[in-house]
Formats: sequence, structure tokens, C-alpha cells
Amino acid sequence: MSGTTTITITVAGGNLCEIAARHLGDATQWIRIAQLNGLSDPALVGLVTLVLPPVDPNAGGGVPRV
Repeated sequence: MSGTTTITITVAGGNLCEIAARHLGDATQWIRIAQLNGLSDPALVGLVTLVLPPVDPNAGGGVPRV
């Protein structure tokens, strides 16, 4: 998946790491999805609709410094 547009997906459970790996090509970019959706925990419970950022191979991942 590539491009510059955001997409919206609906998932039932799972976690943001899996979604980042599948849609962004890098599990450590889960934090980008979390920030875009106002989440702090990568674990998802129940049915959740998420907005995904565009693929950016130069984006960092992991947990941001506080």
C-alpha cells in the first residue's frame, strides 16, 4: 500500500502493531496510528474504526519520548 491519502478501516480487536505492519509496512509505526486516532494503548478491544496515515517510509516509529 502506498500513496498520500488517509484511509479508514474498521477492525474487531487486534492491536495497532499488526495494523501498522500490514498497512504501513512497519510495526513500529503503530504510534502514528495511535496519535491520529487519539489512542495511547496499541491493544484494541471490540469493534474500532481507525483512520490510517499515508505510508511514509521515512517516518519514525516506536514510543515517543516524553
